[in-house]
Amino acid sequence: MGHIRPIGPILLLVLFNPLLSVPPFLFQKFNCISNFICVELRMAQTKTKKQTKQPEDSSQVAYQGIRRMIYTKELVPGQKIAYRDLGEKLDLSPTPIIQALKRLELLGFVCHEPNRGFYMSPFSLKEIEEIYEMRELIEPSLVADTVRNIDKKGLADLKAALEAHLSAERDFYLKERLFKNREFHLTLASLSKKETQIRILHNLFDILFLKYSDLPRSSLVATDQEHQEIYDAVALRSMDRAQTVLKNHVTNVKVQVLSSVRKMLAEQERSEF
Repeated sequence: MGHIRPIGPILLLVLFNPLLSVPPFLFQKFNCISNFICVELRMAQTKTKKQTKQPEDSSQVAYQGIRRMIYTKELVPGQKIAYRDLGEKLDLSPTPIIQALKRLELLGFVCHEPNRGFYMSPFSLKEIEEIYEMRELIEPSLVADTVRNIDKKGLADLKAALEAHLSAERDFYLKERLFKNREFHLTLASLSKKETQIRILHNLFDILFLKYSDLPRSSLVATDQEHQEIYDAVALRSMDRAQTVLKNHVTNVKVQVLSSVRKMLAEQERSEF
C-alpha cells in the first residue's frame, strides 16, 4: 500500500461535518494524534476490500497482548521496551511483536528512535489537553446525528449505559467506573452512525483509558448529573440542549482533570531531591 500523507484531524472533522464551525487558531493544534487517525482510515479501507473474515494473525495477537500490558501497567509511560522479552511473555516470535509495536507507535502509545529502540511514549500534559479538545469538537457534533437517528432500541441502549455507569462502584480510581463512563460516551456516539468519527473517538478514549487511567478524575456527583442531563435531552429529541450539555460536560471534565494534573506535577517537582 502506498504512503498515506497525514491529514490534520481538524480538517477531517470539517470534511465529515461541513456545518461544524472551527475557530481558525485550532487548525494548528492536534497534530500529535493525526497519525493514528490516518491508521484507522487505512485500516477501514483495507477492511472494505476483504470479502471474507480472515483468521486472527500473530501480529493482532501481539497487539492485543501489549494493549493488555499497558492496561495492567506492566508497561508505563517512558519505559524502555525489550521486544524480545515481550515475545517470550506472549509466546511469539520477534516479527509480530515489532509489527504490533509499529502499529502502537502510529497510535501514539509507543515511540521509536534509532540506536534506542522502542519505548513507551512519555506522560504528556499537552497530549491530555489535546485529547479533551478533540472530544469537545467531536462529541457535540455526533450527538446531533444521534438525536436525529435514535429509535426506541437506541434509547434503551443509552439508558442501560447510563444506569451501568450510575450503579458502578463510586470510587475515583476504580477502573470499572472509568470503563462504564467510557461506554456511556461511546454508546452515545455510536448511535450517530458516523463510523469514521466514532473510530477516532474510540482511539481518544483508548489513550485516556489505557495510558492515563490513573489520573485524578472529576467530581462523581457532577458527572452523574451531567450524564443524566445528556440522556434526558436526547430522550426529548432536543438537539440544541443535548449539544450544549455534552459540550459543557466535556469542558468541565477537561478543566478539572488538567487542574488536578498540574497540581500533581507541581507537587512531584517540590518533593524531588
